Amino acid sequence: MFAVGADGSPTGAGPVPADLAAELAALLSSADDPGQPGAVQVLPRPTRQPGKVLLAGVGPGDEAGWRAAGAAVIRTVRPDEPLQIQLLAGVPADALRGLAEGLWLGGYRFRDAPKGPRTTEITIAAGESQAYGQSLETARVTAAATWLARDLANTPASVKNPAWFAEQVVAEAATRPGLTVTVREPEQLAAEGFGGILAVGGGSATPPRLLELSWDPGPASRHVVLVGKGITFDTGGLSIKTRDGMKLMKKDMSGAAAVVAATLGAADLRLPVRVTALAPLAENAVSGSAYRPGDVITQYDGSTTESTNSDAEGRLVLADALAYAVAELRPDVVLDLATLTGANSVALGKRTAALYSHDDALARSLAAAGEAAGERMWRLPLPDDYLDYLHSDIADRHSSPTRGAGSVVAALFLSEFLGDQLDRWAHLDMSAPSWAEQDDADLSQGATGWGTRTLLRWLPTA
Repeated sequence: MFAVGADGSPTGAGPVPADLAAELAALLSSADDPGQPGAVQVLPRPTRQPGKVLLAGVGPGDEAGWRAAGAAVIRTVRPDEPLQIQLLAGVPADALRGLAEGLWLGGYRFRDAPKGPRTTEITIAAGESQAYGQSLETARVTAAATWLARDLANTPASVKNPAWFAEQVVAEAATRPGLTVTVREPEQLAAEGFGGILAVGGGSATPPRLLELSWDPGPASRHVVLVGKGITFDTGGLSIKTRDGMKLMKKDMSGAAAVVAATLGAADLRLPVRVTALAPLAENAVSGSAYRPGDVITQYDGSTTESTNSDAEGRLVLADALAYAVAELRPDVVLDLATLTGANSVALGKRTAALYSHDDALARSLAAAGEAAGERMWRLPLPDDYLDYLHSDIADRHSSPTRGAGSVVAALFLSEFLGDQLDRWAHLDMSAPSWAEQDDADLSQGATGWGTRTLLRWLPTA
């Protein structure tokens, strides 16, 4: 449990006074248990400053409990109300990181919302420790990257299209040394054979792009390629979605947002691993130039796909990006993140992503990073006999089998494009956890930025 003093005076939070620190320490010491994670008790202090004290529960005291407490506290106080946080001695650095992440993530508000960003001044009294400083900086970068991913996904499709998304990333990269950006436009995509991206984006008035963002710290032992699905809006194409199925499809580029934000975060943290993020960007629209069910598409690797459902578009753009990564980038590890299937939520619910990999060690390390970050995932199988579901009479494969196991078969489709990287690849189907219907612990209503925090935890160990 920890204590927070909330003071509505205009003078700001300032240092925690000695008498208040003693009072809070006494309250904390007399508490019988650490409290349910995220539970907050408000104790009024009439005629005194601060005017109230909040006791926040951290449960067993793990990082997740501290994160939940931080998010609950920031939602309990009024906007722009300064906070003074008093921690007991001996709080570990990872707990302080969780607390700080919770405060920042729970306080998120979409940058273009009518009220604008929320501002709260916070003072934390936690003793002197260099480890605390590093923990706070890591939390700040992680939260900022997650905010960016959320902002990108929350932006309406009336603003957000492939060109706009690429422009945002170019502007962000320009503020950080060690980053390079390449944006392939339609002419270059056609010349180099990115048939899947061109097909999916062919029905829109805003043409597709392939964004390549690279962080290179110099001599690095590993090269990680992150691929994120970047469908800036998905109508379903000619296989048009229902009204309810379409209304949140501005979030269908959440995978691209996560891999881009994580790469920018890697540069901010100066992580000693080379990272390349690939974001195939397209708007899947309905028009006379839209691709059709039954079309045969030539992918980047020269193989062919029969498109049997134009609403199975994400795997077509990812296939091009994965094939390009294997052929040209010489990665040590390839990860892809995608809001790929509704079957993900049917199997695992709203808070858990599906994890696929042939590499047991890679799967374990990703799951551990997700657990630490508060982004849960569950590993599902890649059975070889299900590959028969992809059979096509007129192409090397078809895109959308009518039989079951939708998320598994989508992952198997992607596995066709990994070549000799198949055993060093993982796929995260994160459609369900990419969006929150309401505030929930460290999630704010709307886009969650899912995957950004996991990647920033995992990359240093990749």
